[in-house]
Amino acid sequence: MSTPPGAAAFCLRLVRRQLLLAFRRPIDIANPLVFFAMVIALFPLGLGPAPDQLAAFAPGVLWIIALLSNLLTSDTVFRGDYDDGSLEQLLLAPQPLYLSGLAYICAHWLVTGLPLVLISPLFAVMLNLPAAGILALALSLLLGTAVLSLVGAIGAALTVGLRRGGMLISLLILPLYMPVLIFGSACVQAAVTGVPTGPYLAILGAMLSLAIALAPLAVAAGLRISIDA
Repeated sequence: MSTPPGAAAFCLRLVRRQLLLAFRRPIDIANPLVFFAMVIALFPLGLGPAPDQLAAFAPGVLWIIALLSNLLTSDTVFRGDYDDGSLEQLLLAPQPLYLSGLAYICAHWLVTGLPLVLISPLFAVMLNLPAAGILALALSLLLGTAVLSLVGAIGAALTVGLRRGGMLISLLILPLYMPVLIFGSACVQAAVTGVPTGPYLAILGAMLSLAIALAPLAVAAGLRISIDA
């Protein structure tokens, strides 16, 4: 009789499984990136092609689109496993649900958040963002998208049992996204104007630490409520 894997090995397998499932459905990876690209392409049409005007709006625009791209995929964090019944088996597993939820969130960020971080400099150049702000944009998105994935997973856990939870999840988590948006865009704006970005990145890092500590607990409770209901 084989012994069950330890918590760390189980979580790594869970992350690997989620990544394999995502790569088998490339549309799940492409959707937020295509949305990001399409909306950025539309902004010059609405604001005008003036480089200075685009540069002034670029920090806020890039961060708002990143937030909406994350919101677009939040509902899918647990949806597939709930539909095929494997999420119920996860709740019965001997491993802590806290770590399992964290593994799901990590896989979601690797599929949706990290690609946005990697391609954000390209779109920043398209909006004429000064070079001083590109590094700040990438760093703030690196921290901020992780927070968005953690917070979004709470809404996904609470609404996974609903047939159409997309609108409800937006209402639940959008207010919690606002601090990340404020400090993320302010970090980029500070870099552009020559103000030190360290305090803004420190606040985003503190948000991430708090979210890692508390969000998986809320996710575990939300999954138990949704599945028991």
